[in-house]
Amino acid sequence: MQNNNILVVGGAGYIGSHTCLQLAAKGYQPIVYDNLSNGHEEFVKWGVLEKGDIRDRQRLDEVLARHKPRAILHFAAMIEVGESVKDPAAFYDNNVIGTLTLLSATLAAGIDAFVFSSTCATYGLPDSVPMDESHKQAPINPYGRTKWICEQALKDYDLYKGLRSVILRYFNAAGADFEGRIGEWHEPETHAIPLAIEAALGRREGFKVFGTDYDTRDGTCVRDYIHVLDLADAHVRAVDYLLQGGESVALNLGTGTGTTVKELLSAIEKVARRPFNVGYAERRAGDSTTLVANNDKARQVLGWEPQYDLAAITESAWNWHSRQNHG
Repeated sequence: MQNNNILVVGGAGYIGSHTCLQLAAKGYQPIVYDNLSNGHEEFVKWGVLEKGDIRDRQRLDEVLARHKPRAILHFAAMIEVGESVKDPAAFYDNNVIGTLTLLSATLAAGIDAFVFSSTCATYGLPDSVPMDESHKQAPINPYGRTKWICEQALKDYDLYKGLRSVILRYFNAAGADFEGRIGEWHEPETHAIPLAIEAALGRREGFKVFGTDYDTRDGTCVRDYIHVLDLADAHVRAVDYLLQGGESVALNLGTGTGTTVKELLSAIEKVARRPFNVGYAERRAGDSTTLVANNDKARQVLGWEPQYDLAAITESAWNWHSRQNHG
C-alpha cells in the first residue's frame, strides 16, 4: 500500500504549519523539514520534524530516502521585503540556491509533484486590478525577484524534466487556527494585523499608517487579506490535483475583495473592544495603491473557494495573539 507521506519544507512556519494541520485532516501524513530559523518547533503537531536546511543536499537526500514522500510542498523562504533590500545576497542564497538544491534532490528521488509557495510580489506594481495570472511579472524588490526566478526554474523543470508543479501566488496571508493551537509568529513582526493587535494589547506603543493620500475610498492602501486556513486548503487541493495527474499551473490565492488600512484597523478595534494609538506617516517607497487578486483560475482548477471573511481573520488572529506572549 502506498504511503501518504507529504514532505512539507518549512512546515514549522506560519503557513506551513497550518497546511500540516489541513493535510493531516485530509488523511495525509505531513513530514516537516525545517531548520527552525523562522519556524517554531512548537508548531510541529501533526507529523515528525526532520531538522535540516534546504541548501544541505546530503540531508535532503537522507530525509527523502527515509520517508519516500509522494509530493513536496515548499514554504522555506525568507519573506521580509525590507530585509531583502538590505541583504539581497541572503535572499538569493536561501530562496534561489536553496530552492534549486531542493529541486535537484526532488528529481533524484523520483518525485514529480511539487507545490511552490510564491507571492503576488512577482507581479510588481499593478497595471490593472484585480490582478490575474496573465498580469506581467516585473518584481520591484529582491524578495519578489527571488520568487520569480524560482517560478522560471519550475517551468523549465516541467518542460525538460517532467517535474509537475503548482505555483501558488499569495496575496496577504492573515488569521490563525480557530482553536488557537498555532498562529502568526514572526520575529521581528512586520505584518499589519499582528502589529495592530499588539498595539491594541498594549505590547507596542501604537500602529503606524504609511500614506493617507492614495487614490482609494479613504486614502489608505488596499490589500487582499486571505485567511491562512484558506491558503492551507488550497495547498492540500494542489497536492490532490498533482497526485491525480494534473499539469503544471500557476494560481493566485486571494479573496478578490480589497480592504483599506483604515478598514482593517476598524475591524481590529471592533474585535479588541478598545481603541489604540494610530499614527500617520508619509508613503513608503514601492507600496502599491491597491493589490487585489482575481482568483477565478484557482476556483476552476482546484475547485477552491475562500471560506473566511475579514471578521473571521481578525477574530482568529486576536484569539491567537491575546493568548500568547511571544514578544
